[in-house]
Amino acid sequence: MIHGESYKPIIAEAAKMAIGEENIYERVFIFELLKDENDPNAVAGAVGFSVRQPKFYVFKAKAVLLATGGATLLSRPRSTGEAAGRTWYAIFDTGSGYYMGLKAGAMLTQFEHRFILFRFKDGYGPVG
Repeated sequence: MIHGESYKPIIAEAAKMAIGEENIYERVFIFELLKDENDPNAVAGAVGFSVRQPKFYVFKAKAVLLATGGATLLSRPRSTGEAAGRTWYAIFDTGSGYYMGLKAGAMLTQFEHRFILFRFKDGYGPVG
């Protein structure tokens, strides 16, 4: 069994210890990537806003990693009960990363991938 809900707090704590809690911005919705005006093929930052407070953020970066996840909840899962709320059905996997990447000029590939929940007796989990 995959227990992702247990891994997230452990990994978050390790990140806070590694780079410092003051360098982590949580609950910020990024909606636009900023292109580097000196290099048209590079991204130099991102723009977003807080989902809890009236704050607007502009991030400048030497490198940007777009790790927004896929688009798992574009359709409702067939799972019921406990399986419907597991961590791999992340509510933030809206496909926004595809939009931002495409708008910034990235070539999007491998869209033949479909999320399939593997089911077997007394268990279930994501297998791609």
